[in-house]
Amino acid sequence: MNEDLLARLAAHRTIGTAPRAELEWLVAHGTIERFETGQYLVQKGDPVLGLYIVLAGHVSHLTDQGGTWRKVIEWREGDVTGRLPYSRMTVSPGNSIVEAATDALRIDPRDVAELPMACPHVTATLVHVMVDRARTFKSSDLQFEKMASLGKLAAGLAHELNNPASAAARGAQLLTDMLAESDHASRALGAAGLTAAEMTLVERIRATCLDTRRVQVRTPLERSDREEALVEWLEDHDADPAFAAPLAETDVTTEVLDELAGALDQEKLGAALRSVAAGCAVRGLARDIERAASRVHSLVSAVKGFTYMDQASVPEPVDIGKGLSDTLALMAAKARGKSASVTVDVPRDLPRVRAFGGELNQVWANLMDNALDAVGQGGTVKVSALANGSRVVVKVIDDGPGIPAEMKSRIFDPFFTTKPVGQGTGLGLDIVRRLVDRNEGLIEVESEPGRTEFRVALPVA
Repeated sequence: MNEDLLARLAAHRTIGTAPRAELEWLVAHGTIERFETGQYLVQKGDPVLGLYIVLAGHVSHLTDQGGTWRKVIEWREGDVTGRLPYSRMTVSPGNSIVEAATDALRIDPRDVAELPMACPHVTATLVHVMVDRARTFKSSDLQFEKMASLGKLAAGLAHELNNPASAAARGAQLLTDMLAESDHASRALGAAGLTAAEMTLVERIRATCLDTRRVQVRTPLERSDREEALVEWLEDHDADPAFAAPLAETDVTTEVLDELAGALDQEKLGAALRSVAAGCAVRGLARDIERAASRVHSLVSAVKGFTYMDQASVPEPVDIGKGLSDTLALMAAKARGKSASVTVDVPRDLPRVRAFGGELNQVWANLMDNALDAVGQGGTVKVSALANGSRVVVKVIDDGPGIPAEMKSRIFDPFFTTKPVGQGTGLGLDIVRRLVDRNEGLIEVESEPGRTEFRVALPVA
């Protein structure tokens, strides 16, 4: 019996408390192996060649997460790794690389199968090691998927925020200049000496700028035709054609302008049109800034609702409809990029479910993101929810090419992906399944060419 090796096992942090007979069994059935710095203990996809009891050194395990190798766990003197009793792992999920020269006692896989009978104390200890290792890998996968989802949402949100923020900044800059023009126009109108009746007519036209209920959304072609007609009218009446642009955004008609031209002489008409146009431009810019700011506010509210950042991390009644709407708001940029149609159909009286709101929103984000990846240009994604007995069922349906039958049973497996290299981590649907399980729900999928449906059933609160 190798007494030196026996003493090293007795001093081992993980298995040192095992009975001497069990340690002697390990010595009798194990082989001392030495690994030099930079050497692989095992590489991704290779079979795991047994149980490794680390006696000295340092080994790191890295997994491929979205094309980047990231350290998940490491083992030093006193740790155990490799093929553990009752573990279903047969091939390595990543690369185990030696960071410092390492000595390990390797137990062959055939002998590992005998451990429960031969070494029950060691086996019980190694089961705890296996559970801790699984928890570490699960936590790493979940954290990575959260970061990947956050990155996608951040990119979409930045795009969504950029447009209204730029519009608000541009509108504020133009508003400064237009306020100065409005002041000049007001003084010119005052100097023109209009009578009370004439001022009443001017104010009636100006009031059309204030009536936001009547503002129409016109197509670019309709707007261009309207502006051309106003330019023609202004030129016919020897007025500045620059007034046409702000007037074209209102409901002012050439008939109303004809009435104004019939009541005022040329000098008064010019001053009145300048004042009305400046007033309309100021109010139009203020309205645009308000819309842009409201859009920014709604996006920030959607992010706040999506993350449940102000809610306690405990299960609580969750409004499925709001969660789906918040998620859609953050996915809008990706949908527009593919000219895809995304609809959300949720009845107003849909009962709430008891769950972790932030986790459910991560589920919706993953399912919508996958659906948008699946559809082609101009594709369709339909999201709906309905009550079904004691559960609420959420459906995400896309008209993409479908999931091949031979792959459907594997789509929820960790690291399995049908996307090209670098575009998919293979963690999204695995995380979805875990989160649905954590919220006491069920997830199912049906797929055929042209229609893929994911169904998530959650218990009513």
